[in-house]
Amino acid sequence: MSTIYHALQPRAIEGRIPPSARLRRDYTVAALVAPPAWTIVPFVAMLLAIATCPLVVPHWWERNGNKFIVSAVLGAPILVLYLMRRPGALLGVAEEYISFIVLLAGLYVVSGGIRLEGDLEATPATNTLFLGAGALLASWIGTTGASMLLIRPVLQTNRERRHVAHTVIFFVFLVSNIGGMLTPLGDPPLFLGYLQGVPFGWTFRLWRPWLFLIVVLLAVYFIWDRRAHARETPTARRRDRTDIEPLRVRGTLNAAGLAAVVVAVAVLSAPWRELVIVAIAAASLWATPGAIRRANGFSAAPMVEVAVLFLGIFLTMIPALELLHARGGELGVRTPAQFFWACGILSSVLDNAPTYLTFLALAQSLGLANEVVGVPHSMLAAISVGAVAMGANTYIGNAPNFMVKAIAEEAKVAMPTFFGYMLYSGSILLPLFLATTLLFFR
Repeated sequence: MSTIYHALQPRAIEGRIPPSARLRRDYTVAALVAPPAWTIVPFVAMLLAIATCPLVVPHWWERNGNKFIVSAVLGAPILVLYLMRRPGALLGVAEEYISFIVLLAGLYVVSGGIRLEGDLEATPATNTLFLGAGALLASWIGTTGASMLLIRPVLQTNRERRHVAHTVIFFVFLVSNIGGMLTPLGDPPLFLGYLQGVPFGWTFRLWRPWLFLIVVLLAVYFIWDRRAHARETPTARRRDRTDIEPLRVRGTLNAAGLAAVVVAVAVLSAPWRELVIVAIAAASLWATPGAIRRANGFSAAPMVEVAVLFLGIFLTMIPALELLHARGGELGVRTPAQFFWACGILSSVLDNAPTYLTFLALAQSLGLANEVVGVPHSMLAAISVGAVAMGANTYIGNAPNFMVKAIAEEAKVAMPTFFGYMLYSGSILLPLFLATTLLFFR
């Protein structure tokens, strides 16, 4: 989300000024224009609404129109404030929001035209292979692309089973977040790091924490799913064993479309990138038989939900990010472990891409060893792993999280609430992240 980052800071003169010097100057100026603390209230209210409305007013919250009302009401004060004082920041955020939604919608439309038909037996081994394959794929076509491509086959394979929510939760952990750690195409923060000068192959340095997290989570999932599978009724297990059909892929032309979207993101810049993605999505809608999308249960509702909620998030998080830019140095964050947790925790509730950029700038301002883009390798690794992995801590930590949840609920899977999901992530991921700190970021 580089547009947000640059829109929220005065432009430094481009040229031969070292990046660290430009960023230190930006922090100094930003401190003079930091918004008052009360301006983060709409952002906090937005997060609370997402967390509590499904519990307090579940039927009212089901309608996307009501979600839009909440986003509009909470975003309006920030919109008016910045229209009066800094319209340029709003323009930058608007451009970034459009790019963000166009990319997600493009991946959603194209992947929604691919259908994996058939029905495997939903054994723990089969489900674990699905999650492992998704974690591998996420680094190459992005967490959003991999999530949208595989969530429907996973749900279809498990349709005879009653205990499915845990599989979707681990899917969010592995495919929608942690899996996308090995290349700049895997997750938006890493792609922005690439645009800031991080070499394309640098992210392969993260293979050790990536492998550790993936292997442990797959092992935990396998044990968990074995127990869940044993609790299924004999009738359900028998139906699952007998209702088996060979796998068959339909809509394979969309696989080329998905690859084209990834190439467009990697090669083109705005607005050509967005125009190409829109064209690919339109071609997918035109060329894919409607029966495939109907069989997938494809609808605009999950994408509309993401669009209206992130409209409020993008607007209300502007002053929160500005305050972080202005006062980040006061946090006392200086070691890799501190960067891992600080960047990770904020990535759980803020969008992880601008959070990554903020902590990269903070690390560059410390004047440490210039091993890669003005920071030590260990520092950049801590920021990268924290931003990508801890996006799994909440439903709002990364955009695919919401989309997977919405698609699962459309398939009649009873997903946990906002806080219910955090109970899972806190119990499973936080001890794992503590072990990651001890192994890689001490």
